[in-house]
Amino acid sequence: MPRPKTKTELLSVSADRYLQLNAMLRGLTQSQRTAEFPFDHRDRNVRDVVAHLLEWQLMMLRWYEIGMSGAKPDMPAEGYTWQTTPELNAVIWAKYQQTSLDSACKKLGNSHVALLDIIDTHTNHQLFTKRFYSWTGTTSLGAYFTSALSSHYDWALTLIRSFTRATTHNVG
Repeated sequence: MPRPKTKTELLSVSADRYLQLNAMLRGLTQSQRTAEFPFDHRDRNVRDVVAHLLEWQLMMLRWYEIGMSGAKPDMPAEGYTWQTTPELNAVIWAKYQQTSLDSACKKLGNSHVALLDIIDTHTNHQLFTKRFYSWTGTTSLGAYFTSALSSHYDWALTLIRSFTRATTHNVG
C-alpha cells in the first residue's frame, strides 16, 4: 500500500500492520521466538526486530514532546545524523540485548497506542503539510509517524516473514 496521505489512512494502516505483526509473532514456534536468523542482518533475531521498532517509536515520542514544546529535538538522536543511523541502530541493538521478546512486545504495544493517540489529536492539515511544525524540518509530522509506525511495521513483517520461511524450509 502507498504511504498514508490522510489521518484516517495513517491510523488504519498503522493499526492493521501492528495487528499483522502481532499475529505473526503469536504464530512463531517457541524455537523461532529465540532462534538466530539464518541470514546476515544487523538484527539477529525476532527480539532484536521488535526492540528496534520500540526504540524508534520511543525516539518519535521524545521528538514530538520536545518539538511541540517549542524546542528542536536532536534527530535522530544526540550525536547522530540521518547519515549515521547505521551506527545509531547498532547502539539500539546493544541496548536491548538483555531485554526479553515478551517485554519488548509489551512496551511496543504501549508506544504504539501512545503514537496513535497523538495522531488522533491532529488534523489532516497538521499531519500532512510539510513544514507545518518547524521542528519537523522540510517534511511533515505525518511522514515521521508513518516511518515510526506502518512503514517500520512493513519492514519488520518482511524480515520476520523471511526468517520464518527460512526456518520452515530448513525443518525436517
